Amino acid sequence: MCRSWPITRGSTGTEWFRFQKPVPKGRVWTSKDDSVTIPGWLGIPGVRHSIGLARWWHFSVNSLWLLNGIAIYILLFSTDQWQRIVPTTWEVFPNAVSVALQYLSLNFPPDESWTKYNSLQQLAYFITVFVAAPISVFTGFMQSPALSNHLGWFGRVFNRQRARSIHFLALWWFLFFILAHVTLVFITGARVNLNMMWAGVNDDSWSGFMVFVPLITLIGILWASALPFTIRHARLVGAFMLGPAKGWLERFDPKSELTEKDISPFLWPNGTMPDSKEFKDLEADDFAEYRLRIDGLVERPGEYSLAELRAMPQQEQITTHFCIQGWSGVAKWTGVPMRHILDLVRPTPEARYAVFYSLAEGAHGGVYYDCHKMENMQHELTILALDMNDDPLSVLHGAPLRLRCENELGFKMVKWITAIEFVHDFADLGSGQGGYNEDHEFYGYRMPI
Repeated sequence: MCRSWPITRGSTGTEWFRFQKPVPKGRVWTSKDDSVTIPGWLGIPGVRHSIGLARWWHFSVNSLWLLNGIAIYILLFSTDQWQRIVPTTWEVFPNAVSVALQYLSLNFPPDESWTKYNSLQQLAYFITVFVAAPISVFTGFMQSPALSNHLGWFGRVFNRQRARSIHFLALWWFLFFILAHVTLVFITGARVNLNMMWAGVNDDSWSGFMVFVPLITLIGILWASALPFTIRHARLVGAFMLGPAKGWLERFDPKSELTEKDISPFLWPNGTMPDSKEFKDLEADDFAEYRLRIDGLVERPGEYSLAELRAMPQQEQITTHFCIQGWSGVAKWTGVPMRHILDLVRPTPEARYAVFYSLAEGAHGGVYYDCHKMENMQHELTILALDMNDDPLSVLHGAPLRLRCENELGFKMVKWITAIEFVHDFADLGSGQGGYNEDHEFYGYRMPI
Protein backbone atom coordinates (compact mmCIF):
# COMPACT_ATOMS: atom_id res chain seq x y z
CA MET A 1 0.00 0.00 0.00
CA CYS A 2 1.13 3.54 -0.75
CA ARG A 3 2.52 4.97 2.48
CA SER A 4 2.76 8.74 2.48
CA TRP A 5 0.55 11.26 4.27
CA PRO A 6 0.05 14.55 2.38
CA ILE A 7 -1.42 17.77 3.70
CA THR A 8 -3.57 18.43 0.60
CA ARG A 9 -5.90 16.35 -1.59
CA GLY A 10 -3.03 15.55 -3.96
CA SER A 11 -0.60 12.87 -2.85
CA THR A 12 2.80 13.85 -4.17
CA GLY A 13 5.00 16.74 -3.12
CA THR A 14 3.15 17.75 0.06
CA GLU A 15 3.79 14.72 2.25
CA TRP A 16 4.39 15.33 5.92
CA PHE A 17 5.43 11.71 6.39
CA ARG A 18 6.68 8.93 4.07
CA PHE A 19 7.88 5.38 4.63
CA GLN A 20 9.39 5.30 1.14
CA LYS A 21 12.20 7.25 -0.52
CA PRO A 22 11.19 10.37 -2.50
CA VAL A 23 9.48 9.79 -5.84
CA PRO A 24 12.34 9.61 -8.39
CA LYS A 25 12.51 12.19 -11.15
CA GLY A 26 12.91 11.57 -14.87
CA ARG A 27 11.10 8.23 -15.06
CA VAL A 28 7.60 6.81 -14.86
CA TRP A 29 6.91 5.96 -11.22
CA THR A 30 3.45 4.57 -10.55
CA SER A 31 1.80 4.30 -7.17
CA LYS A 32 2.34 0.53 -7.26
CA ASP A 33 6.07 1.18 -7.57
CA ASP A 34 5.74 3.12 -4.33
CA SER A 35 4.01 0.32 -2.42
CA VAL A 36 5.58 -1.31 0.61
CA THR A 37 5.44 -4.90 1.81
CA ILE A 38 4.46 -5.43 5.44
CA PRO A 39 6.21 -8.50 6.93
CA GLY A 40 3.98 -11.53 7.48
CA TRP A 41 4.70 -11.55 11.23
CA LEU A 42 3.28 -8.02 11.50
CA GLY A 43 0.53 -7.79 8.90
CA ILE A 44 -1.92 -10.09 7.15
CA PRO A 45 -1.33 -11.39 4.54
CA GLY A 46 2.14 -9.79 4.43
CA VAL A 47 2.92 -10.36 0.75
CA ARG A 48 3.46 -7.70 -1.89
CA HIS A 49 0.50 -6.31 -3.85
CA SER A 50 -2.07 -7.97 -1.60
CA ILE A 51 -4.08 -4.91 -0.64
CA GLY A 52 -7.31 -6.70 -1.48
CA LEU A 53 -6.85 -9.39 1.15
CA ALA A 54 -5.42 -6.96 3.72
CA ARG A 55 -8.46 -4.69 3.28
CA TRP A 56 -10.88 -7.59 3.81
CA TRP A 57 -9.17 -8.36 7.12
CA HIS A 58 -9.01 -4.69 8.07
CA PHE A 59 -12.68 -4.04 7.39
CA SER A 60 -13.91 -7.32 8.89
CA VAL A 61 -11.95 -7.00 12.13
CA ASN A 62 -12.81 -3.32 12.40
CA SER A 63 -16.49 -4.15 11.98
CA LEU A 64 -16.22 -6.46 15.00
CA TRP A 65 -14.30 -3.72 16.85
CA LEU A 66 -17.09 -1.25 16.01
CA LEU A 67 -19.80 -3.64 17.27
CA ASN A 68 -17.79 -4.19 20.44
CA GLY A 69 -17.49 -0.41 20.87
CA ILE A 70 -21.24 0.06 20.48
CA ALA A 71 -21.79 -2.59 23.17
CA ILE A 72 -19.35 -0.75 25.47
CA TYR A 73 -21.17 2.55 24.90
CA ILE A 74 -24.49 0.92 25.75
CA LEU A 75 -23.09 -0.59 28.94
CA LEU A 76 -21.37 2.66 29.96
CA PHE A 77 -24.49 4.78 29.63
CA SER A 78 -27.01 2.21 30.86
CA THR A 79 -25.06 2.16 34.15
CA ASP A 80 -23.10 4.81 36.02
CA GLN A 81 -19.76 3.51 34.73
CA TRP A 82 -19.36 6.42 32.32
CA GLN A 83 -18.74 8.66 35.35
CA ARG A 84 -15.52 6.78 36.03
CA ILE A 85 -13.88 7.88 32.76
CA VAL A 86 -15.44 11.28 32.04
CA PRO A 87 -13.53 14.15 33.75
CA THR A 88 -15.75 16.66 35.54
CA THR A 89 -13.10 19.20 36.60
CA TRP A 90 -10.12 20.95 34.99
CA GLU A 91 -7.98 19.72 37.90
CA VAL A 92 -7.70 16.42 36.06
CA PHE A 93 -4.93 17.89 33.86
CA PRO A 94 -2.40 19.00 36.52
CA ASN A 95 -3.24 15.90 38.53
CA ALA A 96 -2.56 13.72 35.47
CA VAL A 97 0.86 15.37 35.07
CA SER A 98 1.62 14.63 38.72
CA VAL A 99 0.57 11.00 38.34
CA ALA A 100 2.66 10.63 35.15
CA LEU A 101 5.75 11.87 37.02
CA GLN A 102 5.10 9.30 39.74
CA TYR A 103 4.90 6.52 37.18
CA LEU A 104 8.08 7.73 35.44
CA SER A 105 9.92 7.80 38.77
CA LEU A 106 8.67 4.23 39.44
CA ASN A 107 7.13 5.57 42.64
CA PHE A 108 3.69 4.30 41.67
CA PRO A 109 0.59 6.06 43.06
CA PRO A 110 -1.86 4.06 45.22
CA ASP A 111 -3.97 1.75 43.06
CA GLU A 112 -7.66 2.47 43.60
CA SER A 113 -8.83 1.44 40.13
CA TRP A 114 -11.36 -1.05 41.51
CA THR A 115 -13.45 1.91 42.67
CA LYS A 116 -12.01 4.90 40.78
CA TYR A 117 -9.28 5.74 38.31
CA ASN A 118 -6.51 8.22 38.98
CA SER A 119 -6.43 11.35 36.81
CA LEU A 120 -3.98 9.95 34.24
CA GLN A 121 -5.99 6.75 33.85
CA GLN A 122 -9.21 8.73 33.53
CA LEU A 123 -7.80 11.01 30.82
CA ALA A 124 -6.29 8.07 28.91
CA TYR A 125 -9.53 6.08 28.94
CA PHE A 126 -11.62 9.15 28.07
CA ILE A 127 -9.44 10.01 25.07
CA THR A 128 -9.45 6.39 23.89
CA VAL A 129 -13.18 5.78 24.25
CA PHE A 130 -14.67 9.19 23.42
CA VAL A 131 -12.06 10.84 21.18
CA ALA A 132 -9.73 8.41 19.38
CA ALA A 133 -12.34 5.72 18.69
CA PRO A 134 -15.03 8.00 17.15
CA ILE A 135 -12.35 9.88 15.18
CA SER A 136 -11.05 6.58 13.78
CA VAL A 137 -14.54 5.56 12.65
CA PHE A 138 -15.31 8.97 11.16
CA THR A 139 -12.00 9.37 9.31
CA GLY A 140 -12.21 5.79 8.05
CA PHE A 141 -15.56 6.46 6.41
CA MET A 142 -14.37 9.80 5.02
CA GLN A 143 -11.83 7.93 2.87
CA SER A 144 -14.72 6.43 0.92
CA PRO A 145 -15.22 7.96 -2.57
CA ALA A 146 -18.97 7.31 -2.39
CA LEU A 147 -19.40 8.97 1.01
CA SER A 148 -16.87 11.79 0.60
CA ASN A 149 -18.22 12.71 -2.85
CA HIS A 150 -21.75 12.62 -1.45
CA LEU A 151 -21.17 15.09 1.38
CA GLY A 152 -20.42 18.19 -0.70
CA TRP A 153 -18.57 20.95 1.18
CA PHE A 154 -18.15 18.71 4.22
CA GLY A 155 -16.37 16.08 2.12
CA ARG A 156 -14.20 18.81 0.59
CA VAL A 157 -13.15 20.17 4.00
CA PHE A 158 -12.50 16.69 5.43
CA ASN A 159 -10.97 15.44 2.21
CA ARG A 160 -9.39 12.04 1.93
CA GLN A 161 -5.82 13.03 2.75
CA ARG A 162 -6.82 15.03 5.83
CA ALA A 163 -8.98 12.13 6.99
CA ARG A 164 -6.20 9.67 6.23
CA SER A 165 -3.61 11.70 8.17
CA ILE A 166 -5.87 11.99 11.22
CA HIS A 167 -6.71 8.27 10.92
CA PHE A 168 -2.97 7.52 10.97
CA LEU A 169 -2.41 9.69 14.06
CA ALA A 170 -5.33 7.99 15.82
CA LEU A 171 -3.66 4.63 15.10
CA TRP A 172 -0.51 5.87 16.83
CA TRP A 173 -2.57 6.91 19.86
CA PHE A 174 -3.98 3.37 20.10
CA LEU A 175 -0.50 1.84 19.75
CA PHE A 176 0.86 4.16 22.46
CA PHE A 177 -2.11 3.47 24.73
CA ILE A 178 -1.78 -0.31 24.33
CA LEU A 179 1.97 -0.25 24.98
CA ALA A 180 1.64 1.98 28.07
CA HIS A 181 -1.43 0.18 29.39
CA VAL A 182 -0.05 -3.35 29.04
CA THR A 183 3.31 -2.33 30.51
CA LEU A 184 1.69 -0.74 33.55
CA VAL A 185 -0.66 -3.70 34.05
CA PHE A 186 2.33 -5.99 34.45
CA ILE A 187 4.70 -3.77 36.44
CA THR A 188 2.19 -2.38 38.94
CA GLY A 189 0.85 -5.73 40.12
CA ALA A 190 0.06 -8.16 37.35
CA ARG A 191 -1.92 -10.70 39.34
CA VAL A 192 -4.30 -8.21 40.98
CA ASN A 193 -4.72 -6.25 37.73
CA LEU A 194 -5.47 -9.40 35.72
CA ASN A 195 -8.01 -10.46 38.32
CA MET A 196 -9.87 -7.15 37.96
CA MET A 197 -9.70 -7.17 34.16
CA TRP A 198 -10.34 -10.83 33.37
CA ALA A 199 -12.18 -12.29 36.35
CA GLY A 200 -13.97 -9.25 37.80
CA VAL A 201 -12.64 -9.79 41.30
CA ASN A 202 -10.44 -7.62 43.53
CA ASP A 203 -8.10 -10.04 45.26
CA ASP A 204 -4.67 -11.64 44.84
CA SER A 205 -5.87 -15.04 43.60
CA TRP A 206 -4.86 -16.59 40.25
CA SER A 207 -8.38 -16.50 38.79
CA GLY A 208 -7.68 -13.74 36.28
CA PHE A 209 -4.40 -15.31 35.28
CA MET A 210 -6.17 -18.61 34.55
CA VAL A 211 -8.50 -16.83 32.11
CA PHE A 212 -5.90 -14.51 30.59
CA VAL A 213 -3.23 -17.06 29.63
CA PRO A 214 -5.46 -19.49 27.65
CA LEU A 215 -7.16 -16.62 25.80
CA ILE A 216 -3.88 -14.89 24.89
CA THR A 217 -2.50 -18.26 23.77
CA LEU A 218 -5.56 -18.76 21.58
CA ILE A 219 -5.13 -15.29 20.07
CA GLY A 220 -1.49 -16.11 19.29
CA ILE A 221 -2.50 -19.35 17.58
CA LEU A 222 -5.19 -17.58 15.57
CA TRP A 223 -2.71 -14.86 14.54
CA ALA A 224 -0.15 -17.45 13.41
CA SER A 225 -2.85 -19.37 11.52
CA ALA A 226 -4.36 -16.33 9.83
CA LEU A 227 -1.66 -15.93 7.16
CA PRO A 228 -1.71 -19.51 5.76
CA PHE A 229 -5.51 -19.60 6.09
CA THR A 230 -5.78 -16.35 4.13
CA ILE A 231 -3.53 -17.58 1.35
CA ARG A 232 -5.38 -20.93 1.05
CA HIS A 233 -8.93 -19.58 1.42
CA ALA A 234 -8.69 -16.05 0.04
CA ARG A 235 -12.21 -16.03 -1.39
CA LEU A 236 -13.67 -17.07 1.96
CA VAL A 237 -11.83 -14.20 3.68
CA GLY A 238 -13.12 -11.80 1.05
CA ALA A 239 -16.71 -12.95 1.49
CA PHE A 240 -16.77 -12.41 5.26
CA MET A 241 -19.21 -9.76 6.44
CA LEU A 242 -18.42 -6.85 4.14
CA GLY A 243 -20.18 -7.43 0.80
CA PRO A 244 -23.63 -6.17 1.88
CA ALA A 245 -22.09 -3.17 3.67
CA LYS A 246 -20.20 -2.14 0.55
CA GLY A 247 -23.34 -2.50 -1.50
CA TRP A 248 -25.13 -0.21 0.93
CA LEU A 249 -22.41 2.46 0.61
CA GLU A 250 -22.90 2.51 -3.17
CA ARG A 251 -26.30 4.07 -2.52
CA PHE A 252 -24.69 7.40 -1.64
CA ASP A 253 -25.02 9.82 -4.54
CA PRO A 254 -21.49 11.02 -5.54
CA LYS A 255 -22.44 14.57 -6.48
CA SER A 256 -19.44 16.58 -5.27
CA GLU A 257 -17.54 18.68 -7.80
CA LEU A 258 -14.62 20.99 -7.10
CA THR A 259 -13.14 24.12 -8.66
CA GLU A 260 -10.10 24.76 -10.84
CA LYS A 261 -8.07 25.96 -7.86
CA ASP A 262 -8.47 22.49 -6.35
CA ILE A 263 -6.81 20.71 -9.31
CA SER A 264 -3.73 18.79 -8.18
CA PRO A 265 -0.41 19.80 -9.74
CA PHE A 266 0.35 16.10 -10.12
CA LEU A 267 -1.98 13.12 -10.53
CA TRP A 268 -0.21 9.85 -9.95
CA PRO A 269 -0.43 7.34 -12.82
CA ASN A 270 -1.09 3.72 -12.01
CA GLY A 271 -1.77 0.43 -13.74
CA THR A 272 0.16 -1.70 -16.23
CA MET A 273 0.88 0.34 -19.33
CA PRO A 274 -0.29 -1.11 -22.68
CA ASP A 275 2.64 -2.64 -24.52
CA SER A 276 1.08 -4.44 -27.48
CA LYS A 277 1.91 -3.75 -31.13
CA GLU A 278 -1.75 -2.87 -31.63
CA PHE A 279 -1.58 -0.08 -29.07
CA LYS A 280 1.79 1.20 -30.27
CA ASP A 281 0.46 1.42 -33.83
CA LEU A 282 -2.61 3.32 -32.60
CA GLU A 283 -0.48 5.69 -30.56
CA ALA A 284 1.92 6.30 -33.44
CA ASP A 285 -1.02 7.38 -35.62
CA ASP A 286 -2.42 9.63 -32.85
CA PHE A 287 -5.29 7.14 -32.45
CA ALA A 288 -6.76 8.01 -35.85
CA GLU A 289 -7.60 4.32 -36.41
CA TYR A 290 -8.96 3.79 -32.91
CA ARG A 291 -12.46 2.33 -32.64
CA LEU A 292 -14.53 1.87 -29.49
CA ARG A 293 -16.61 -1.28 -29.87
CA ILE A 294 -19.92 -1.42 -27.96
CA ASP A 295 -21.94 -4.63 -28.06
CA GLY A 296 -23.55 -7.33 -25.95
CA LEU A 297 -27.11 -6.92 -24.74
CA VAL A 298 -27.84 -3.76 -26.74
CA GLU A 299 -30.25 -2.94 -29.54
CA ARG A 300 -27.73 -0.90 -31.52
CA PRO A 301 -24.19 -2.34 -31.32
CA GLY A 302 -21.55 -0.32 -33.09
CA GLU A 303 -18.02 1.02 -33.36
CA TYR A 304 -17.04 4.66 -32.82
CA SER A 305 -13.88 6.49 -33.83
CA LEU A 306 -12.16 9.03 -31.61
CA ALA A 307 -13.46 11.80 -33.88
CA GLU A 308 -17.00 10.49 -33.54
CA LEU A 309 -16.67 10.34 -29.76
CA ARG A 310 -15.41 13.93 -29.67
CA ALA A 311 -18.37 15.01 -31.80
CA MET A 312 -20.79 13.65 -29.19
CA PRO A 313 -22.10 15.86 -26.33
CA GLN A 314 -19.24 16.63 -23.93
CA GLN A 315 -19.35 17.11 -20.17
CA GLU A 316 -16.75 18.73 -17.88
CA GLN A 317 -16.31 17.86 -14.22
CA ILE A 318 -13.64 18.45 -11.59
CA THR A 319 -13.59 15.51 -9.21
CA THR A 320 -11.35 13.64 -6.80
CA HIS A 321 -9.71 10.37 -7.79
CA PHE A 322 -9.51 7.85 -4.92
CA CYS A 323 -6.97 5.03 -5.33
CA ILE A 324 -7.25 1.80 -3.36
CA GLN A 325 -3.63 2.32 -2.29
CA GLY A 326 -4.50 5.44 -0.31
CA TRP A 327 -3.47 8.30 -2.59
CA SER A 328 -5.85 10.77 -4.18
CA GLY A 329 -5.81 13.72 -6.54
CA VAL A 330 -8.11 16.19 -8.28
CA ALA A 331 -8.39 16.69 -12.04
CA LYS A 332 -10.75 18.18 -14.59
CA TRP A 333 -12.22 15.50 -16.82
CA THR A 334 -14.01 16.12 -20.11
CA GLY A 335 -15.80 13.44 -22.05
CA VAL A 336 -18.98 11.78 -23.21
CA PRO A 337 -21.62 11.16 -20.52
CA MET A 338 -22.40 7.47 -20.23
CA ARG A 339 -26.07 8.46 -20.27
CA HIS A 340 -25.58 9.52 -23.90
CA ILE A 341 -23.89 6.21 -24.71
CA LEU A 342 -26.82 4.34 -23.15
CA ASP A 343 -29.28 6.36 -25.26
CA LEU A 344 -27.21 5.62 -28.32
CA VAL A 345 -26.87 1.83 -28.01
CA ARG A 346 -30.05 1.12 -26.00
CA PRO A 347 -29.18 -1.71 -23.59
CA THR A 348 -31.91 -4.35 -23.37
CA PRO A 349 -33.82 -4.93 -20.09
CA GLU A 350 -31.66 -8.03 -19.50
CA ALA A 351 -28.45 -5.95 -19.31
CA ARG A 352 -27.38 -5.55 -15.68
CA TYR A 353 -23.68 -4.76 -16.04
CA ALA A 354 -21.38 -2.82 -18.36
CA VAL A 355 -18.01 -4.52 -18.86
CA PHE A 356 -15.10 -2.28 -19.84
CA TYR A 357 -12.16 -3.90 -21.62
CA SER A 358 -8.71 -2.32 -21.80
CA LEU A 359 -6.03 -2.28 -24.48
CA ALA A 360 -3.62 -2.99 -21.62
CA GLU A 361 -2.91 -6.26 -19.86
CA GLY A 362 -3.16 -6.64 -16.13
CA ALA A 363 -0.12 -7.11 -13.92
CA HIS A 364 -0.38 -10.92 -14.17
CA GLY A 365 -1.06 -11.10 -17.91
CA GLY A 366 -4.38 -11.25 -19.69
CA VAL A 367 -6.80 -8.49 -20.68
CA TYR A 368 -7.64 -5.95 -18.00
CA TYR A 369 -11.39 -5.49 -17.53
CA ASP A 370 -13.91 -4.38 -14.95
CA CYS A 371 -17.68 -4.53 -14.50
CA HIS A 372 -20.10 -1.83 -13.34
CA LYS A 373 -23.74 -1.89 -12.40
CA MET A 374 -26.12 -0.15 -14.77
CA GLU A 375 -27.07 2.26 -11.98
CA ASN A 376 -23.50 3.56 -11.97
CA MET A 377 -23.61 4.02 -15.73
CA GLN A 378 -26.74 6.15 -15.45
CA HIS A 379 -25.23 8.57 -12.95
CA GLU A 380 -24.78 12.17 -14.09
CA LEU A 381 -21.05 12.19 -13.25
CA THR A 382 -20.17 8.93 -15.03
CA ILE A 383 -18.36 9.77 -18.26
CA LEU A 384 -15.99 8.35 -20.85
CA ALA A 385 -13.16 10.86 -20.44
CA LEU A 386 -11.25 12.09 -23.49
CA ASP A 387 -9.47 15.07 -21.91
CA MET A 388 -7.76 15.73 -18.60
CA ASN A 389 -7.15 19.30 -17.42
CA ASP A 390 -8.17 20.70 -20.82
CA ASP A 391 -5.65 18.57 -22.75
CA PRO A 392 -6.20 15.26 -24.51
CA LEU A 393 -5.59 12.33 -22.18
CA SER A 394 -1.95 11.31 -22.01
CA VAL A 395 -1.10 7.65 -22.45
CA LEU A 396 -0.05 7.56 -18.79
CA HIS A 397 -3.57 8.53 -17.75
CA GLY A 398 -5.52 6.30 -20.11
CA ALA A 399 -5.47 7.67 -23.68
CA PRO A 400 -7.42 7.53 -25.82
CA LEU A 401 -10.38 6.85 -23.51
CA ARG A 402 -10.95 6.10 -19.84
CA LEU A 403 -13.89 5.75 -17.48
CA ARG A 404 -14.80 8.11 -14.66
CA CYS A 405 -17.27 6.65 -12.12
CA GLU A 406 -17.15 8.79 -9.00
CA ASN A 407 -18.55 6.45 -6.35
CA GLU A 408 -15.88 3.77 -6.86
CA LEU A 409 -12.16 3.43 -6.23
CA GLY A 410 -9.79 4.16 -9.08
CA PHE A 411 -8.92 0.66 -10.27
CA LYS A 412 -12.52 0.22 -11.44
CA MET A 413 -12.17 3.21 -13.80
CA VAL A 414 -10.68 1.29 -16.71
CA LYS A 415 -8.09 3.12 -18.80
CA TRP A 416 -7.16 2.62 -22.46
CA ILE A 417 -10.69 1.39 -23.17
CA THR A 418 -11.11 -0.68 -26.31
CA ALA A 419 -14.63 -2.08 -25.84
CA ILE A 420 -17.76 -1.98 -23.72
CA GLU A 421 -19.96 -5.05 -23.45
CA PHE A 422 -23.36 -5.09 -21.76
CA VAL A 423 -24.07 -8.39 -20.01
CA HIS A 424 -26.60 -9.96 -17.68
CA ASP A 425 -23.97 -11.59 -15.46
CA PHE A 426 -20.17 -11.65 -15.17
CA ALA A 427 -19.81 -15.18 -13.78
CA ASP A 428 -18.27 -16.44 -17.05
CA LEU A 429 -15.81 -13.53 -17.39
CA GLY A 430 -12.29 -14.14 -16.09
CA SER A 431 -12.59 -15.86 -12.74
CA GLY A 432 -16.12 -14.58 -12.34
CA GLN A 433 -15.35 -11.98 -9.66
CA GLY A 434 -16.32 -8.87 -11.63
CA GLY A 435 -12.94 -7.54 -12.73
CA TYR A 436 -9.26 -8.22 -13.29
CA ASN A 437 -8.04 -7.07 -9.87
CA GLU A 438 -11.03 -8.78 -8.30
CA ASP A 439 -9.88 -12.01 -10.00
CA HIS A 440 -6.16 -11.76 -9.28
CA GLU A 441 -5.69 -9.65 -6.17
CA PHE A 442 -8.97 -10.36 -4.37
CA TYR A 443 -10.31 -6.83 -4.54
CA GLY A 444 -14.02 -6.64 -3.91
CA TYR A 445 -16.39 -6.13 -6.82
CA ARG A 446 -18.13 -3.33 -4.95
CA MET A 447 -15.54 -0.72 -4.02
CA PRO A 448 -17.17 2.49 -2.73
CA ILE A 449 -14.73 2.48 0.23
